[in-house]
Amino acid sequence: MDVMDIYVLNLMVTVAMFLVLIFRAWIELKNYRVIWSEIGFKKTMDLIRKVLRAERDSFLRVEGGQELYDLLCKVFEVEGE
Repeated sequence: MDVMDIYVLNLMVTVAMFLVLIFRAWIELKNYRVIWSEIGFKKTMDLIRKVLRAERDSFLRVEGGQELYDLLCKVFEVEGE
């Protein structure tokens, strides 16, 4: 094995490592996007829960409001009062 063969082997190993790093970065980017969307969904659900709790009296003033409030509490997993 001469020096040129060693250089070519080193180049091939370096390129393979670079491709593995690119693949791992792509997977991490996908995971980051999934986690980011889950965080946004959780924030939205928390906001909806707060609004439902705060506006309970508004629902109860209208006809059929109690049933609507109970349904929304069930859908957004809010403990009804």
